[in-house]
Amino acid sequence: MRAVVANDYGPPESFVVADVPVPRPGPGQLQVRIAAASINPADVVLPGGEYRTAGVPLPFPHVPGNDFAGTVTEVGAGVTAFRVGDEVFGQAVPRVLRPMAGATRPSLSTGSLAEYAVFEADTPLLTHRPPGLDVADAAALATAGLTARALLVTARPEPGGTALVVGATGGVGTALVPLLAAAGVHVVATSTAADDALLRELGAAETIGYADAYPEGVDMAFNVVLRGDRLGAVAAAVRPGGRLLTITYPPPGPDRPRDDVDLEFVLDLDGALGGMREVADLAVSGVLPATISRRYLLDDGPRACVDFVREHTTGKLVVTT
Repeated sequence: MRAVVANDYGPPESFVVADVPVPRPGPGQLQVRIAAASINPADVVLPGGEYRTAGVPLPFPHVPGNDFAGTVTEVGAGVTAFRVGDEVFGQAVPRVLRPMAGATRPSLSTGSLAEYAVFEADTPLLTHRPPGLDVADAAALATAGLTARALLVTARPEPGGTALVVGATGGVGTALVPLLAAAGVHVVATSTAADDALLRELGAAETIGYADAYPEGVDMAFNVVLRGDRLGAVAAAVRPGGRLLTITYPPPGPDRPRDDVDLEFVLDLDGALGGMREVADLAVSGVLPATISRRYLLDDGPRACVDFVREHTTGKLVVTT
């Protein structure tokens, strides 16, 4: 089969499309014919070597890709929830990241930037794709929708409250803004001038430029892009007693920027706050739209990874096979 491949540690410019063996499912696993996959930071960070110093050596050749949508083509022994021909979508991390995956029902795969991939069947991070959810949209919403929903469930925003979203133009940001707007929140979103109209269409009440000062006194702030140890300016925008939620590494340490703001790192790899089925429900209801700025064929998969790193990305980049 054809797949995007990293043959050694290096930047995405070193990725190639190559022929690799088709992965076969073992007990409790699914083989899926991939129809679409979207790009995430881990797809380039892991083969870039950042986790190597953390004791996670990467076997090569490595096929990147976490998010996917496709058709089940083979099921392993013991799988009862899925059959050949089922349309599925979800999120799964490379098997080498098993120690960092969910503790109970981890979602692991062989890499979705390929014609075929193998996934664990018993995980809340994989589900049937409903007929009302487009295949490319499903791939775009997997990690982004799951993360945005986890942020919303954790924050429990009240109607009429105010929220600052830092990183609103990315995959998670463009999923979070409409969820907050649907909850009745006044959303202030960071944006480029080119993305202003899109964010307002998604539900942002105000937008501010990346270089502009953050508004003061918001009830809560969401950081989905800045390093987790560089949140001083974001924290300063939150009213006393308000909340700051972040998803980026490194997680907040003891030296927090403010003692009177509730700072929380949100990461739900077990799907305890809701899994891919809940993402599908929100998408079909129209509350959670997919934002796809560019589409690529599999042969251009390496270019998609390069563009993700080197260019400003609005929403998601999707690779179709």
